[in-house]
Amino acid sequence: MLERQLACLGPSGFHRLAYDEWPGPPGGRTLVCVHGLSRNAHDFDVFAEAMSRHCRVVCPDMPGRGRSEWLNHSEEYVFPTYLADCAALIARLDVESVDWLGTSMGALIGILLAAEPGAPVRRLVVNDAGPFVSKAALAWLGAFIGADPTFESIEAMERAVRQNSAGFGALTDAQWRRMTQVLSRPKPGGGYGYAYDPRIGDPYKQDLPDVDLWPLWDRVACPTLILRGAESNVLPRSVAEAMTERGPKPKLIEFAGVGHAPALLAPDQLDAIEHWLLA
Repeated sequence: MLERQLACLGPSGFHRLAYDEWPGPPGGRTLVCVHGLSRNAHDFDVFAEAMSRHCRVVCPDMPGRGRSEWLNHSEEYVFPTYLADCAALIARLDVESVDWLGTSMGALIGILLAAEPGAPVRRLVVNDAGPFVSKAALAWLGAFIGADPTFESIEAMERAVRQNSAGFGALTDAQWRRMTQVLSRPKPGGGYGYAYDPRIGDPYKQDLPDVDLWPLWDRVACPTLILRGAESNVLPRSVAEAMTERGPKPKLIEFAGVGHAPALLAPDQLDAIEHWLLA
């Protein structure tokens, strides 16, 4: 795995975007994997290593997350910024098209990109997100996204991560510990905090209306796969089923005992994506 950086232009100047690249076999396709709202590229470490047998895999830290630079103003943490950065990343990769796997926020970025005329998205995997997000789900996200607690130890932080990410389903102790480590950053005054700019949650700390992207979903034409946690409160089953009847009319796979969102660490989840992408 190679660690790389890219300069992206935003409303208030350039910012540094970090991304990981698994080169894969010569001549293989390129798969871009984009994480959720408060996560980072390491969510895909296990999956990317497995898929690198077949293709080149690229996993960015979106602005304000992981190793990427924090933006100058909180109002820049919006989808137009993310779309511009992803377009710059695809241009850097020097390919005509990519396969796309996105979780939550990363899935919405994929949908928005794929809906554009001439989009470079060849195949799209949508992990637990859809074209309709209720204001209740947005309020739930706003309740904890951007929190900036200080934990005195990794063990204390792990307890919080397990509680906040219970929707990921049954993970091993080693998986929870690894997840905590890659979500953490040492704080200057001691202890540990989350590896993101706390201001990423500012856009969600207001009374937001329902998000309705159905007209954009109807414009998506590439082959698409939907993954859903059977207990998800962000992608209700009714919305997921409606997605299969409109737009790209994708295949839907649900995972029992999982909420928002499938962590893409369990063998059945990894196998489902690999089989579909390589079909």
